[in-house]
Amino acid sequence: MSIDRIRISLDDAHELAERACLSAGFSPDHAAAIARTVTAAERDEAVSHGLFRIPFYVRALREAGVSPDAEPEFSQTAPAVLRADCGYAFSPLALERGTPRLAERARDTGIAALSVVNAYNVAALWPEVERLATDGLVAMAYTASLSYVAPAGGREPLYGTNPMAFAWPREGRPPLVFDQASSASARGEIQVRMRDGDTIPDGWAIDSDGQPTTDPAAALAGAQLPFGGHKGSSIALMIELLAGALLGDLFSFEATEVDRAGTGAPRGGELIIAMAPERFVPGGDRAGDRDDSGPGDRAAHLTHAERLFERVLAQEGTRLPADRRYAARKRSEREGVRIPRTFYEELRSLAR
Repeated sequence: MSIDRIRISLDDAHELAERACLSAGFSPDHAAAIARTVTAAERDEAVSHGLFRIPFYVRALREAGVSPDAEPEFSQTAPAVLRADCGYAFSPLALERGTPRLAERARDTGIAALSVVNAYNVAALWPEVERLATDGLVAMAYTASLSYVAPAGGREPLYGTNPMAFAWPREGRPPLVFDQASSASARGEIQVRMRDGDTIPDGWAIDSDGQPTTDPAAALAGAQLPFGGHKGSSIALMIELLAGALLGDLFSFEATEVDRAGTGAPRGGELIIAMAPERFVPGGDRAGDRDDSGPGDRAAHLTHAERLFERVLAQEGTRLPADRRYAARKRSEREGVRIPRTFYEELRSLAR
């Protein structure tokens, strides 16, 4: 299906997203953080979490009781555990303010965690772990969602798409980063395909009768499937526990019960873990700037990792996680991004 698309610059994309959020009633700080988050995803051609998400933010603010202006409140519940209470606002602002605090704790203690609670979240996970890895830390993040995914062998939605993200710092180049759902696809990928009139691959979902389907509408009405059968299902279960029970926040099915308006914006928690590589061997120092290759030398950790990356890339047809996104980033910074014209007009209407 041919889609009429329009090309806009990244600055225009950010301005459009920010104005739409301000017009909806978000505070300037929240509007700016949301705009930065969706523009970064659009820039990296992670379309399902880019500008496509702005109507989700707006609708949730209008219909789900999301706070437009709650300031995140930070506390320290243990020497290496920080907590960000979002006050039932969206999470981008808390994540932007919380990751520097988490980085500082990780450098002090070697490993630290940030729990983000009482938050709404429709964003990707990679921005926060990429920020931490750019700052020299190894990072992981986990969050639950709404009940979209049937457990292995089941037919009814129970788990969320429950993504996880990981980032590893690299000297002189962008971090290695992956962000992937525990389901066969992200929810937004199915929604974008339905919007654009495309089908979905086999194995992504079943319809409401439990039958395999390639129709995105039938998939959204049925249940998504975990990747790798019971393996993905176990990971989804783990993330429910890490982002829900561990943090004192909601499971995916509880978030679904709360989302009575059906906005598709889950309320719940996110767990982020950061590690300072130089602290994981004897003699590790805080600065991690030793020149020798002995214990505690951060450069030695990173150099060792590059040996593995070289072995991966030595095989034809391989690439490292995030390489596609980084290539898209360069392209978008140079050429701008292309979005459907009808969606562009929808965003302009929201911005007014």
